[in-house]
Amino acid sequence: MLLSANPVNVQELAGLRRQVTLLAETLEKMRLAEYIAYLNRPGRLLWFNFLVGLVRGLGTALGAGLLAGIAYFLLKRIVVLNLPVIGGLIAELSKYVNQP
Repeated sequence: MLLSANPVNVQELAGLRRQVTLLAETLEKMRLAEYIAYLNRPGRLLWFNFLVGLVRGLGTALGAGLLAGIAYFLLKRIVVLNLPVIGGLIAELSKYVNQP
């Protein structure tokens, strides 16, 4: 039995065609095929994640070192001001930092 080409079926087919076209465009924008190909290569996935972890760790270490250096520099400047309570505390901290 053949379906007749009545207006309801034609409108439904046109709506489905638009939705399928929209879905195809969305999947293309998401680059889903490239992502699936990336996931199917576990060696490359592991290597990439390893490198990202190294860069994050290096950035964290450099950032923490920079902030600690700035804090130490500012604390040494406060010692020069000769504030009674804070100056003594910072001088003692400076002794610990300068120990070998």
